[in-house]
Amino acid sequence: MTQRDDLYAEAFTTVIWAEGNVNEVSDELFRLARLIEDNDELRTTLSDQSIPAARRVQVVEDLLGGQVHPVTVSLVSLVVANGRTSELSGIVDKMLALRASHTNRQIAEVRSAVELDDDQKRRLAEALKVSTGLDVEVVVVIDPSVMGGLVTQIGDTVIDGSVRSRLTQLRENF
Repeated sequence: MTQRDDLYAEAFTTVIWAEGNVNEVSDELFRLARLIEDNDELRTTLSDQSIPAARRVQVVEDLLGGQVHPVTVSLVSLVVANGRTSELSGIVDKMLALRASHTNRQIAEVRSAVELDDDQKRRLAEALKVSTGLDVEVVVVIDPSVMGGLVTQIGDTVIDGSVRSRLTQLRENF
């Protein structure tokens, strides 16, 4: 993470707090950063400096327009236009860490086969607080390989309650 990435993260934090859609935009940025990171073709296209910046931004707007909050589109477009697509995940991770530190919380990255609604996220955050003693902010990553259940990471601690993990344990026991 470069000093410039830190500046982007601080700017992202300032913008989403000012716009007032902190949870929604943070979740969208997190998911989009992971999507771009995991999709070689999309990452290559958005990072290709031989493609004019306006065209790369248009790709972002075409893909995201109407699907996510306009602030999310603007922030991702800014990073893409400035040729920093490969740093987006790091910028978003730093932004989430800044946000968590401002609210005295830890980030709990939760992998789930399905999207969790706000009530499920709230209940999960409460359960994690009881079990870890930490105030947590839940960020969900959709991961079909989980099959069911959840895999939660808070810092270096991983809590694996996935169906995949349970099936693996059953196979090992037999």
